[in-house]
This record gives sequence, C-alpha cells and structure tokens, in this order.
Amino acid sequence: MSNKNTPTPHIKANEADIAKVVLMPGDPLRSKFVAENFLESPVLFNNVRGVQGYTGTWRGERISVMASGMGMPSIGIYSYELYNFFDVDCIIRIGSAGALQENVKVKDIVFGMGACTNSSYAEQYALGGTYAPICDFDTLKTATEIADEMGISYHVGNLFSSDTFYDENGGGLKWQKMGVLAVEMEAAALYMNAARAGKRALAICTVSDSLVTGESTTSDERMSGFTDMMKLALDLAVKIQKK
Repeated sequence: MSNKNTPTPHIKANEADIAKVVLMPGDPLRSKFVAENFLESPVLFNNVRGVQGYTGTWRGERISVMASGMGMPSIGIYSYELYNFFDVDCIIRIGSAGALQENVKVKDIVFGMGACTNSSYAEQYALGGTYAPICDFDTLKTATEIADEMGISYHVGNLFSSDTFYDENGGGLKWQKMGVLAVEMEAAALYMNAARAGKRALAICTVSDSLVTGESTTSDERMSGFTDMMKLALDLAVKIQKK
C-alpha cells in the first residue's frame, strides 16, 4: 500500500501519473531519449532537479521512465519514493557498467542476479550480518527469455555496486577474483529498497567500458547507442504487467 502523501520532495507527481513499472536509467538525458524515441504520447511528470520522468505507452502498455542520478544515495531516494509513495511494483534499472571479466565485452548486456557492494547502505536495517542484495528471479528469467528471442549477447551474475568511481585502491579489479562480472554504482541500493518494500527490481547494464582491456564508449554512445537494452527493458515491462 502506498503512502498517499504525494508529491514528494523529489518527485513532483501524483500516484496516478506514474505507471506500475518504471525503467530507470542514471542519466536524465537517457530518460528523455527513451521517452522521445520509444514511448507513445509521453508525458513529463517530473523535472525536479532536472531528474526527468515520463509516462507513455509501449505495445499498448503504460510504462514510465525516470532517471535515478548517479550512485546509491541518489537511486536510494528515487526508488524508495517510487516503491513506497507511488506504489510502483517493479523498477528496471537500465544503466552502464564496466566489465571486470575478459569474456564480458563492450556493448554486451549484463543482468545483475546479485549486487555486491562496498556501501554501508544496509546498515540502516540493523540486521546484525551481511545482507546479499539480489534481483527478482521471475523478472530476471523473463528478461533472459526476451534476450534469447532478440539474439542479444548477455551475461548473468554478480555486479559490484561501488560507492566510489575513482577508487584509490583499485577495488573493482579485486572483485574480479570473486567472479563479479561488472562494476556500476546503483544496483545494490535498488535491490535493498525493493526487498524492504516487498517489490521487484532488476538491473540491466550495457557494458560501456572494460577494466580488463581498456576499451570504452563515448558519452554520446552511452546515451543513445544502448538501444538493444532499452527495447529489451520495454518489452520486459510489457510482459511482467501481463502476467
């Protein structure tokens, strides 16, 4: 059950303005790109702090797309409010990640089955142990089925959600030894918020660069070039609403 006290300090919308499934890129411009290039009749429901959110339709189903900003504190705020104030059922992160394994190539897609982290985000729950953030399995299973149908190259496994982009200790490559596929900055907080709210979440990341080979993409390529991930996520949003 949602808290009807909306709009919130960060999302200037009412509950009815936002669909039950929200695609969540980090970059507000990527949110705008998805809305303008894929959604039918998109309507801007939020632009507080330039964090753009739109609702439209895809294949006849109502879907929202809204940016999360960078890092766990930022996605922590927006996903918490969407789950707990706007009664969103599922958030699908569509972001970028850096490959940590040699077989994970630039422009491959990684589905985050779990999200390791160096963040203290879970300390708020006072669990007395180490929490392992994981995605919703049914959403993951459906996503891989769509990827197979689309003929997309993908990997399923652990992400490393880092609190630091510029890491003095080279922490990302240490996680490589534990079989972690790629590093990003948001999935762990999203998964924890989903678990606490009894909702669903999945992080889908396109590999933008490789910490192994040094290959990388430009910011323009990251904004508009990850269209396979966007189409996959949109089709996923349709399928899980029809179940």
